[in-house]
This record gives sequence, structure tokens and C-alpha cells, in this order.
Amino acid sequence: MKAHFAGFLIYLLYQSFRFTWRITLIEPESLKARLKEKKPFILAHWHGDELALIQLASRYRIGTIVSQSKDGQLMNTVLRLLGARTTRGSSTRGGIGALKGLLRMVREGNSCSFAVDGPKGPIYKVKPGVFEVAKLSGLPIYWSGVACDRAFHFPKSWNKTYLPKPFARLRIEWHGPFRTLTSETDPKAPELAQTLEQDLHAAKQQALAAIAEA
Repeated sequence: MKAHFAGFLIYLLYQSFRFTWRITLIEPESLKARLKEKKPFILAHWHGDELALIQLASRYRIGTIVSQSKDGQLMNTVLRLLGARTTRGSSTRGGIGALKGLLRMVREGNSCSFAVDGPKGPIYKVKPGVFEVAKLSGLPIYWSGVACDRAFHFPKSWNKTYLPKPFARLRIEWHGPFRTLTSETDPKAPELAQTLEQDLHAAKQQALAAIAEA
């Protein structure tokens, strides 16, 4: 009960910040078309960017995996209040059940979101989960570049999480789609992870450069 109440307070604080942000949102035409046709897709991002991105949960009809930890319970409450659907689990606890739940949400028409270097890092190293879901679902992967001109940073967090400050300028770019994965694709193939890592780093640098010039 306490976790739900704390999550509700965090949601209210987040919303009070969010409504002051000046956001530039860039989407490729193929992603816009899928939104218009209400077709699901997969979003890939670095773990630390989630507080800048969760505001889009309702726009993208997001379903996502949330950790079974106490912090995960808080995030679960916030995400649901923002319009997302969630399934609980991680790579260490409840992982198979969470993956099945995520695939069920996708088949029901939800898009899904992945912090691809989670749940515990190492940071900026892509794990195979996003490719496993893409292979099983047949959905395209789009990846993010996120930049913010002012934020609260949490240096003790392994994932370099930040929260954009009130009146911050945010630039959120989506790129893709990633190459199609077939039934023959090995989701654990190192070249897949390396390619997506390079794409995510390039998108981040592009967003940072654009917001610096604005």
C-alpha cells in the first residue's frame, strides 16, 4: 500500500515537471504510419533515459517489463498512471513469465519499450531481450536519441538516470526501423547487439548536437 501511495506522489511530481517541458519529438515516417494505423512496434532506449521517455507511454500504447524490486513497484504505479501496461519480472526473477506477458500485450495491439542495457547493466551494453521479442513478434525496432539541456542527475545510480528539470528543453528522436529479424536470426548474435549499440550512441550524439544548436 505504501509503495502505491509513494508511486502516486511521484506521478504527481512528474506531471508537474512534465507540463513545463519544451519538447521536440522527431519520428520517422514509418513510425508515424504505424501510429496512424494503430500497429504496434518496439522502442529501444538506454536505461538512463526512461524518465524523459515515460511521458510517451500513452501516445505509443506502451507495454513494458518492470522489475519485481521495491523500486520496480514504484515505477509500476507511475507507468500505469501514465497509461502504460506492465508485466513484472527481470532477467533474474520472473523473466520467462514477464516475457510471455510482454508478448501477450504485443499480440493484443500494444507496442513495447525496452531499456536495452537493463536490468542491472553493464550500462550501454545491449542485451538480447529486445531481439528475442522482435523475432517472436515480427515487429520492427525503433531506437532513440534523447537530449536534455538541464536535469537533476543521480550519480549513485549505475544507469546514470536523470530527471529533466522544470522548463527543460528535451529533444527525443526515434530512428529506424532496425533490420528485419527472421526465424533464422539468433537473438544472441554479438553483431546484432553491436549494431544497435552503435545506432543508439549515434542517435544520442545527434540529439545532443541538435539541442546544443537550438
